[in-house]
Amino acid sequence: MKGMRSWAEIDLAKLERNLRLIRKSIPSHFKYVSVVKADAYGHGILHTASRLMQSGVDLFAVANVKEANEIREMGSGWPILVLGPLLEEEDEALIDLDLIPSLSCLQEVKRFQSLSQTKKRKIKVHLKVDTGMGRMGVWWEKAAELFQAIKSAHGIELKGILTHFAEPANEEFSQMQRDRFQQIIKANLPNPLPSDFIIHADNSSSLKVLQKNSFFNAVRIGLLQFGVTPPIHSALAHLQVEPVLSFHAKLALVKDLPAQTSLSYGRLHTLGRDSRIGIISAGYGDAIPLHCGNQASALIRGTSYPIVGRVTMDQTLIDLTDAPRDLVNGEVVTLIGEQNGNKIPLETLALHGKTIPWELLCSITKRVPRIYLTKRE
Repeated sequence: MKGMRSWAEIDLAKLERNLRLIRKSIPSHFKYVSVVKADAYGHGILHTASRLMQSGVDLFAVANVKEANEIREMGSGWPILVLGPLLEEEDEALIDLDLIPSLSCLQEVKRFQSLSQTKKRKIKVHLKVDTGMGRMGVWWEKAAELFQAIKSAHGIELKGILTHFAEPANEEFSQMQRDRFQQIIKANLPNPLPSDFIIHADNSSSLKVLQKNSFFNAVRIGLLQFGVTPPIHSALAHLQVEPVLSFHAKLALVKDLPAQTSLSYGRLHTLGRDSRIGIISAGYGDAIPLHCGNQASALIRGTSYPIVGRVTMDQTLIDLTDAPRDLVNGEVVTLIGEQNGNKIPLETLALHGKTIPWELLCSITKRVPRIYLTKRE
């Protein structure tokens, strides 16, 4: 890519194929809640949400009002659930942008009721129940009081209920959370529920139950739609989703250094032989985790070469001693993705960087251009 030192490529056709694959794998009556918070996990919310709209999501979920506004500017046809608590100064956005807040406490009920009366508009809400996460939501043993407050409030319409699993891999704790959630639902909601009422707890990592008679009727899909496979215990772990994002940089310099030369800050690597060292034009100021030094590798012409020394803000060192002598300035280096039949998965770079795929994707900074591959099938 001319004029770019590093860049991320986002393949929107893969995103669309992933969505269709996930759709086929969940019961037909389940609502697809597309989670696109944190700029769609670094993929870019405008381009990805636009393609997701065309591909058939039922509901978008975001972290805050700013993210919701970016989606709403694209169109008015999709419900948008705000997962995070609103600041009081943001409340009017519920009316202005037609948003659905996640409600956690009595104070929010009072605020939203007052806003509804002032604006003469109903506010749809989802009730968040804390079944063991210890973060947002009304504590499950006090949920009945909040249900009653919502029922008595004027101008607030309960359209859904949700919870969040703290440790999906821990089956015992997750089942306890499910049992608490189901207990709350049975005790406080009518049976049958309105056809448009949404009950959701699972994301792609925690999803276990896919039976048609499950009391859940929606699933929140985040990284899975972007091609990051959930843990093996998930009901969707078998899906052959395609990674949507790849990350590349350029080789900016190649130099010869003698044996026993120490490299980079902290002198964490010393050359054991006369070596050729390449300088990649990206560092942790772009997306390469600091801890990848002496751990991870990168691809040049499809061959893997080790990253050596500490990763710095703007450059990363790579050992090219065994590489062809004709490597040139501007050679494409792949750190996430495929090159000439070989690949470095996102999960691998995250593991070497002592982080998780979520954080790594969100850490791709704004100085890294996103290149969107828009071809449709």
